[in-house]
Amino acid sequence: MKYKKLITICLSALCIGTMAACGGQATMNEENTALVESIAESVAASVAESVAESAMGISEDQESSSNPAGTKAKLSSTNGTVQTESSAAQNTQTAQESSAQAQTAQASSTQAQTAPTPSSQAQTPAVKTSGAGFAGTHGALHLDGTKLVDQNGDPIQLYGMSTHGLAWFPDYVNYDGFQTLRDDWNTNCVRLAMYPHEYGGYCTGGDQNNLKSLVRTGVDAATDLGMYVIIDWHVLQEQDPNVYKEQAKSFFQEMSSTYADHTNILYEICNEPNGSTSWSSVKSYAEEVIPVIRANDPDAIIIVGTPTWCQDIDKAKADPLDFDNVMYALHFYAGTHKDVLWNRLDSCVQNGLPVFISEFGMCDASGNGANDFDSAQNWFNVIERYNLSFCCWNLANKNESSSVISPSCSKTSGWSENELSEAGKWIRNYFRNK
Repeated sequence: MKYKKLITICLSALCIGTMAACGGQATMNEENTALVESIAESVAASVAESVAESAMGISEDQESSSNPAGTKAKLSSTNGTVQTESSAAQNTQTAQESSAQAQTAQASSTQAQTAPTPSSQAQTPAVKTSGAGFAGTHGALHLDGTKLVDQNGDPIQLYGMSTHGLAWFPDYVNYDGFQTLRDDWNTNCVRLAMYPHEYGGYCTGGDQNNLKSLVRTGVDAATDLGMYVIIDWHVLQEQDPNVYKEQAKSFFQEMSSTYADHTNILYEICNEPNGSTSWSSVKSYAEEVIPVIRANDPDAIIIVGTPTWCQDIDKAKADPLDFDNVMYALHFYAGTHKDVLWNRLDSCVQNGLPVFISEFGMCDASGNGANDFDSAQNWFNVIERYNLSFCCWNLANKNESSSVISPSCSKTSGWSENELSEAGKWIRNYFRNK
């Protein structure tokens, strides 16, 4: 090696000087010479290795400075750069550590993505199911301006029957009855009217579990039949929906949580505010109830009643709610309500108010008295002009003009025409000709 000769001379001189200082023979014998050469060879090898490593470091630094990305070329004996065993081992260890760190980082990233925090879990909406039939085909509904449209953005019109109070006439909430309405009457929607106040009302001593069971029975039957269904909090004698606001919030929290994955549910949060109840009072109620539903079902259609038994839709038009997919209820009874109210409907819809006629009858506003089918036809001229959705009051055999089943008929499904009341025959014929 090129360093051996120099090292041998230095070591030999050192040895001679040391022996002389100790009073020995100041000459190198054969044995000492061999030892010095062996040491010199070992030291020379170490020096050469150190020089090679220094040269490699300089080469890498030069390459890094000439490569803006900092990428280092692979060093090997084939490209003229010497790589020692010790530096190769260090590079291998560094590469292994880098690989392990990269795998750990990737695992941490994957874990962070697949293990959501509690807050993100709470905000994840339920996966929607469309069900079968008509409701399955059209799916989740939403508003496009004043128009109710389906999941494809196509206009849709819901129409069908409203039950009477569930506590009054529970037997009409059944699969076969709803199937008759779908197949023989040609309807696609049913409204489940649950009273908070009257006659075993939900908030006045009625059997809440039984009433909720009736709602579930109705929803399940409608869903299996591919129909849309309205869950109606049927405010009436209490006048102001705020009277049972907390109970309403609890009820709609449970219902919207239970049916968060359904696309065929609409929520009607107050049927007919009346008496001295103002729109501002109804609005404040809605502003508390709607977020309860939205927490479970962010985009379901919600129907809000308006003052004076759902006639004052112009008040809602002047001060609408600040929520998406909200419609405003208008109710009419053709024997009482005529041009004043249908002109109000026409004006409000033209000026951007989404309206759902969630209750109407052909008789007067008492639910009894003579039917006025000419006035009813005038109403439907306006309804069809705007493709509005509507539900007729009521599916029962009560002895009053608005019930569509004859009082003498005890059947809860499969009604023939002669088992219907005068109103029942008229509205069935209207449905069947749509």
